[in-house]
Amino acid sequence: MTSTATPEEIDQDRRHLFGAAALGAAALPFFASAAAAQTAPARPAVPGFGPLKQIDAGLLNVGYAEAGPSKGPVVILLHGWPYDIHSFVEVAPLLAKAGYRVIIPYLRGYGTTRFRSPDTVRNGQQAVFAVDLIALMDALRIPTAIVAGFDWGARTADIVAAWWPERCKALVSVSGYLIGSQQANSAPLPPKAELGWWYQFYFATERGRIGYERNRHDFAKLIWELASPRATFDSAVFERSAAAFDNPDHVAIVIHNYRWRLGLAEGEPLYAPLEAKLATAPAIAVPTITLEGDANGAPHPEPASYAARFTGKYAHRTITGGIGHDLPREAPAAFAEAVIDVARL
Repeated sequence: MTSTATPEEIDQDRRHLFGAAALGAAALPFFASAAAAQTAPARPAVPGFGPLKQIDAGLLNVGYAEAGPSKGPVVILLHGWPYDIHSFVEVAPLLAKAGYRVIIPYLRGYGTTRFRSPDTVRNGQQAVFAVDLIALMDALRIPTAIVAGFDWGARTADIVAAWWPERCKALVSVSGYLIGSQQANSAPLPPKAELGWWYQFYFATERGRIGYERNRHDFAKLIWELASPRATFDSAVFERSAAAFDNPDHVAIVIHNYRWRLGLAEGEPLYAPLEAKLATAPAIAVPTITLEGDANGAPHPEPASYAARFTGKYAHRTITGGIGHDLPREAPAAFAEAVIDVARL
């Protein structure tokens, strides 16, 4: 929550957000060619997780893996781009063994998660992923959970912790505070920093959209290599994650996400009040551990730059040993340890 909004104002914003979400929204012109909703496969087996589960939650039918005791304290693990739930395939059993109920959903546009209506906007702006998570928690009747993630998943976890702290028992966020705004993103960076975002500029073009559509697996593999330059992975490990990018809405979500960041694509008016609040960089007061790999090749902020945004119990850990951007896969024990420890802060 922000310190400038009263509880009544916050409740009003939430009622507006979810009341409008329940009614659905007409597709924006950018999404006129979005793929029609499809029925998700019935409980497909996923290597490392076994049968997936599916549940209607808000605008989505969400595919998710689950591990651990059904009555245990809940941990929700959130992946990023271009990754999937397999980033947590070694984390999940560690947390399950510790007594946690572990929920690992595919984000919108990934894996077996599908839009319930062909008319729903294929929107990738930052707010919608947090709204999706709250809807999933409601559908699963989870009142509160530890939320942990990296990349897009860390940003989503940050937003939930900031704006719905009553639903977030504690937070583990790789690369720390990632809540952004279009206004902040409009400011140019030094040339070397801009170079790190080359794919964002590529996606801003129609050539980039077509290129990603045609080459999404090769594109993702390149990002893996650049973002984790000292990590190793074989083709089987990559391909089990790359299958998630065959989702019919994947390209639309990814392209809109990066175009929205630069103000090159509109968000939905429905989420404008929440985005306005997020643009103020609200503090996060829930217990938090932030993580960073010592060899993260993806653009990321320095820990000192965001420490003050966490106003509750807080600790930062840099994980050494050549650990890159996909920290849960590359250092599963350290990630699981952070999740277990954060509730004890």
